Amino acid sequence: MPERYVKDIYICYFTLGCKVNQCETENIRQLLTAYGCKTAVSAEKADICVVNSCTVTGKADKKCRQLLHRIKKLSPKCGIVLTGCLPQTAKEKARELFDSGSCDVVIGNTGTRLTAEAVMRYARSGERTFDIKPHTRHEAFDDFINSEFTQKTRAYLKIQDGCDRYCSYCIIPYARGDIRSKPIDSIIHDARLLAANGHIEIVLTGINLCRYGADLDGDIRLVDAVEAVCSVDGIERVRLGSIEPELISDSDIERLAHLEKLCPHFHLSLQSGCDKTLKAMNRHYTTAQYAELVSKLRSAFPGCAITTDVMVGFAGETEEDHRQSLEFVKSMGFARVHIFPYSVRSGTAAEKMAGHIPEEIKHRRASEMDEVCRKTSHEFLSNMVGKRVKVLFEKENCTTFHNGYSENYTHIKIIRKNPQKSLRKQTFYVIINSVGTDFCLGEICD
Repeated sequence: MPERYVKDIYICYFTLGCKVNQCETENIRQLLTAYGCKTAVSAEKADICVVNSCTVTGKADKKCRQLLHRIKKLSPKCGIVLTGCLPQTAKEKARELFDSGSCDVVIGNTGTRLTAEAVMRYARSGERTFDIKPHTRHEAFDDFINSEFTQKTRAYLKIQDGCDRYCSYCIIPYARGDIRSKPIDSIIHDARLLAANGHIEIVLTGINLCRYGADLDGDIRLVDAVEAVCSVDGIERVRLGSIEPELISDSDIERLAHLEKLCPHFHLSLQSGCDKTLKAMNRHYTTAQYAELVSKLRSAFPGCAITTDVMVGFAGETEEDHRQSLEFVKSMGFARVHIFPYSVRSGTAAEKMAGHIPEEIKHRRASEMDEVCRKTSHEFLSNMVGKRVKVLFEKENCTTFHNGYSENYTHIKIIRKNPQKSLRKQTFYVIINSVGTDFCLGEICD
């Protein structure tokens, strides 16, 4: 039992941003649970709220500040902990939040145990902490163990951190530091724990997942980690987080295609369908190379879903550049696209570029891109009709439908005939009968 075990401290957790943040929040929760803390369902019922922040866009920063304000308004006496990427990259702004009383503890993202220890000091004595340690070269991977994800059907397994690509628009290399990788033996150990606690699907996550292994001894690649997790008994599905197109080789595809447990869903980051814009972004591929990779993946994984991220309104993007991006995205037939307007991040190369786009033009371009992507998504879903797919069902939060996801990450609904019966964490074959706005409707079959 940890030193100075505590009782009756209720903590509510809020996670903004990526799946890596979700992994880290869960680890903080498990560490604090080991100290005797309990999980609160809302800020109003919490003694302390932990906010794990994202800073990938200006909108993410704003969302974090709004959340801090909302917590303070709902629960004035609640202690507030701010951690994650926002304080790591914006120390002065984080200091203002701390000095103004908007936060009682401010910690960066250099280690989940540091955050848990600062929370415990505050819980025991009310000690306020402001401690943002810089990332250092050759720092070790924060190799924590998450034995379960109590609120989730699938489990997230963080295997990589840091990025060395330095895209001109992106603050994340500064927020996350150099590349670090989780050793293969540790990955297998954690996957076995997750399987033992009832998780049959694991999502491998990282800041730049395709750079997994670059810092490890030997020729270790992402595919080695995927093969390792697929070898674990009890795991039925292995899913990949976002991957970078220039870092997937033909050999990787060939090896991945032999893994029956690997889900045929690839979130292949695009950012723009215009070569000129890609070059300005310091992306390391062309649209032709991207299209070739998509073709290879679809050949190796028939029926796979290709999803992506697309930015509009990047500095210097002309109407012609935008049109080219629209046409390329349309030609790719993505299953789903996350669209976001470019947001200036202080300290990045793009901040000093000429030709920044007015907000109204960015939002108009985002709307035009959204119209294209809705059509391609609907076409993808329509092609699912009549197919028999294996669905893992999720937490029951609807009395009308059971909700789950197929192996290619299509949202599947079936009519819930018995509201008392749960299908969560169970897999069934489903025949797809029709298409909704962003889901398919089907029925369980033999």
